Amino acid sequence: MSNKIDFFKNLEPYSNCKDHTVSGEHFKVMINKEFEMLVTQPVPKNLSNYYQSEDYISHTDSKKTLFDKIYQAVKNITLRRKLRLINESLRIQNSDTRPEKNLLDVGAGTGDFLKICKNNSWNTFGIEPDEGARASAKNKGIVLREDLSNFKNQTFEIITLWHVLEHVENLSEYISNLKKLLSTHGRLIIAAPNFKSDDANYYKEFWAAFDVPRHLWHFSQDSIRQLFLSENMVIEKTIPMKFDSYYVSLLSEKYKKGRMNIVNALYRGFVSNCKAMTSSEYSSLIYVIKRAPSPGLEPGSLDGH
Repeated sequence: MSNKIDFFKNLEPYSNCKDHTVSGEHFKVMINKEFEMLVTQPVPKNLSNYYQSEDYISHTDSKKTLFDKIYQAVKNITLRRKLRLINESLRIQNSDTRPEKNLLDVGAGTGDFLKICKNNSWNTFGIEPDEGARASAKNKGIVLREDLSNFKNQTFEIITLWHVLEHVENLSEYISNLKKLLSTHGRLIIAAPNFKSDDANYYKEFWAAFDVPRHLWHFSQDSIRQLFLSENMVIEKTIPMKFDSYYVSLLSEKYKKGRMNIVNALYRGFVSNCKAMTSSEYSSLIYVIKRAPSPGLEPGSLDGH
């Protein structure tokens, strides 16, 4: 990217949210209207400390609580769906070539996604900054690296970020580096919460997917489109993550009322998905992103869908 984007410019107040997982501290959520994106402020200098909790489930394989068991059960279903998606994305790459099956998973957690891909003939590579999660992955036969710098001289047909982009500190620079690692006909697959969903609107500051301060950015569909358009990349396809409205609503109920009201959470998740059938504003969305067809296209002329 030739010019670094200042996402902190002309911010306006949007909400005030509590860190329910680690510190109990409050953080401001500000809106950048130009990008239709929310920004968490302030960003703690010791951000890594805010991940140090047994409740941060993506870094563990815990099945201690009912919520843990639900999370792990749903994860097993979604892993298969993710595998189908990357297989499909590989098939639709240039039919005149025989692409390699090189996959980079950024924010790989405990390595479950890479494990299922490795078992299905993918050459798997992964990044995970958390030492404990890397150790858990290693026990499954999955070796993870700490950051992108470990892969400077490689390219990948598929790069995945499952609920990771919202954690990245230097956003524009990171997106630029991801593009450099993507093969010519490759696909970047990104899953992210959508603050314009009905469950976000209903739970407001208690919406669990705000997850401050770990989530530094809160995306809309338009913000994702603009971010990648600035790197001459376009959204090929958008896919809803329908389970997420239920999972997020369960946590949001706990944050709002002090306990998990399963019935109300299921209802709110159902309502959110029903409304999204018309609005397309699902709780979380997967974006399949590729290089723009022609480098000379004017950014304003591209349709991201």
